Parts: sequence; C-alpha cells; structure tokens
Amino acid sequence: MTDTVAASTDAPEASADEVLIVTDAARTAVLAIRDREDDGETLGLRVEVTGTAGIDYTYDLALDPVSDAAADDHIRTADGLTVIVPDASVSRLRGSTLDVPSMPGQGGLVIRNPNRPNPLGDMGRLELTGGIGDKVQQLLDISINPALASHGGYASLVEVQGDDTVVVTMGGGCQGCAMSQATLSDGIKRAIMEAIPEVSEVIDVTDHDAGENPYYS
Repeated sequence: MTDTVAASTDAPEASADEVLIVTDAARTAVLAIRDREDDGETLGLRVEVTGTAGIDYTYDLALDPVSDAAADDHIRTADGLTVIVPDASVSRLRGSTLDVPSMPGQGGLVIRNPNRPNPLGDMGRLELTGGIGDKVQQLLDISINPALASHGGYASLVEVQGDDTVVVTMGGGCQGCAMSQATLSDGIKRAIMEAIPEVSEVIDVTDHDAGENPYYS
C-alpha cells in the first residue's frame, strides 16, 4: 500500500517524546488493509514527510517490511501495528496524529500536524555581526529577501524596540498577499529568532489589506 494523506493542524496535545499518535480508527483502517496482504504480519506502516505544499507538509504512507527499516528509523509497535518514521521526518512529525477524516463519507487518512515547514526554505547558518539591527539587516539581505524575491516581495526592518524586539514589514508582492502573514510568522520570525537568539519577539506592522499586486490574492 502506498498512499498520500491530507494535512491538518487540529491536533491533540502529545507528550514531548511522541512522534506520531495513531488513533483507534486509523489503526483499524490500516490493519484492515495490511491484513489483506499475504505477508501482512511482516509489514509496518511507514510514514514519511516528502515535501511541502504552501504552509503544510506533504506525506507518503506505505506498508513496508519491518525488516527493511533503516537503523536510524523511529520504530514503535502498539496494539498490533508497527509504525516506521524515517529519521529525517521525526522532527517534522513529532506530536502529530494519524486519524480518519472527520467529515462523513471521506475516505483515506489525515495527519494532524502541529509543526510547520519554513516557507522560506533552509536559511542555513550565517555569521552575523554587530548589534541586533545590524544582524537583522544582514539576515534580510543575505537570506530572507532573496527567498521572497521569487514572489516579487521583500521584507524590511522598521526598528528595534528595547533590547530584544524587532519590528518588520513586508512589501512588493508580499503586501496584501494571502500567504504573507503566514510567511512572516512561520518563516521570517523563525529565521530571525533562530539566527539571532537575543531577539525574543518579532512584530509584523505590514498593512496586509493595502497591497496592489499581491502574489497570492
């Protein structure tokens, strides 16, 4: 079995060390498919993050022999079902729930994932120098704005408030863009706070209703 699943963020709380919770309904559905296979008892459910679509991850589910799992895969068996998560997907899936759709008549499975991909991609590690304002400007110039340029947009540093608060605005194709608020909170904010640990807050002052040529409207 190989399948793709829908993504959702309506996830229950999970313990910090839990990678993927499988609900009873989802387990029943997977076991019903697995048990139709001749070698079903040897198969586990492999759940992998395969990429991104907008501000969500995309996934692939497959029934694979448990014996083929890599040494660094995360493997957990509960109530007759073995779930295999590749090491590269663990941090992206941690705390997620595999469930059946809540809408009557919908088939398949859904992953409710509290995690979000960085819509700006991998910022990498940079050597930033100077004060907070200098570091933010360098990060914008070197990594963030080149990523936003493909959407005809850019981000600008407005000011640094106090010792740890950065005020940012977006313009060009990002102003008025339906994705820009998510891009700022999920991408720019994360990039700034990860690259500059002394920053504790990033404030968006973009007028998201004023854009004349948004990339996504």
